[in-house]
Amino acid sequence: MAKKVIATLKTGSGKTFVRVVKMIKSPKSGAYEFKEEIVHTDHVKDFFAKK
Repeated sequence: MAKKVIATLKTGSGKTFVRVVKMIKSPKSGAYEFKEEIVHTDHVKDFFAKK
């Protein structure tokens, strides 16, 4: 499914969206988790700014 989403984003109006991945440290176990979203290019900095 992920391949289909990425292929769709590369065409037409989908070029204004980006897949972002953020690494977050879990407060309970201390392990790292990855948060992944597809956001508009204007909101990338907002995604990384929020905790």
